[in-house]
Amino acid sequence: MELCMATLSRAHTAVAPFLSAPPLSSRVRDFRKLSVVCLCRINSESTESPKDTQMVVSITGATGFIGRRLVQKLLSDKHKVRVLTRSRTKAQFVFPVENFPEIIIAEEEEWRKCIEGSNAVVNLAGMPISTRWSPEIKKEIKQSRISVTSKVVGLINHTSAEVRPSVLVSATAIGYYGTSETQVFDETSPSGNDYLSEVCREWEMKAHNVDNGVRLVLIRIGIVLGKDGAKMIPLFVMFAGGPLGTGKQWFSWIHLDDLVNLICESLTNPSYRGVINGTAPNPVRMSEMCDQLGQVIGRPSWLPVPDFAIKAVLGEGASVVLEGQRVLPAKAKELGFSYKYPYVKDALEAIVGGL
Repeated sequence: MELCMATLSRAHTAVAPFLSAPPLSSRVRDFRKLSVVCLCRINSESTESPKDTQMVVSITGATGFIGRRLVQKLLSDKHKVRVLTRSRTKAQFVFPVENFPEIIIAEEEEWRKCIEGSNAVVNLAGMPISTRWSPEIKKEIKQSRISVTSKVVGLINHTSAEVRPSVLVSATAIGYYGTSETQVFDETSPSGNDYLSEVCREWEMKAHNVDNGVRLVLIRIGIVLGKDGAKMIPLFVMFAGGPLGTGKQWFSWIHLDDLVNLICESLTNPSYRGVINGTAPNPVRMSEMCDQLGQVIGRPSWLPVPDFAIKAVLGEGASVVLEGQRVLPAKAKELGFSYKYPYVKDALEAIVGGL
């Protein structure tokens, strides 16, 4: 999930975790960009370990909040990137050729060529949930995830064994667990029974249809903190920042850089498989998150956004930010994943310092 902020009346802000993987836009909008990442070795006969081998990467959701940073990370590590998109024009706007000459942008009919010969696929596509939910929007939120995941899995499964990818990393979300102020969730916890839980179950089910010879990693993403998700900061500067609702709800977050590193580790480390929670090891309550942000900015966190204001903007979707969930990354810790930002204050300081 990304961190999504919706501006309320009188400069109030509503925060909502997105499913985008993937994932979460930096503002409320009806965003329908889809793209896919395929990961290929230059030399399939190489005896080098995957970490020492140049890869070719193509991404669904490459133009999104998480996807853009993933592309930058892969390019900085000297890998090659292919962006699979439904709109070449939109992808070229995000990745202009003069700045990204090495990127290949492929529209839907060219996805198969990208996946053939790749040794991994990363699937981050999905419409953001940071908007008022109508029956039509709810249907589109679900379908945007299911349809692209089904397409990617189908292309992998119909690729001949000698050029088939060996790993699929597919985004999902901590919405899988439902919401609670008291429960603690990890990868072994059952699914919830609300709308987002249903979306995540069906989303993951499509990924599970991938050929059993392909290593599958499902990253349940929490609220992603990054520069593009820092819309609360101007409100604190104006002394107008504060918690959403009661402030008691849990805020299970992860810094964008840590999430991207987790995805990259999942691509190269064969120990990474199955469900992995994409959250930091120290979730906080909403009130603490706002207090920490206030301290980093040097402004008080004193003006809460009432429930009714958030519900007026998000309707049924307000439950995501008003209830929250406490999700721990038990699997990532067991695997020894190293967090650059394990505490929210450190993450916020890094974000504010980079603005």
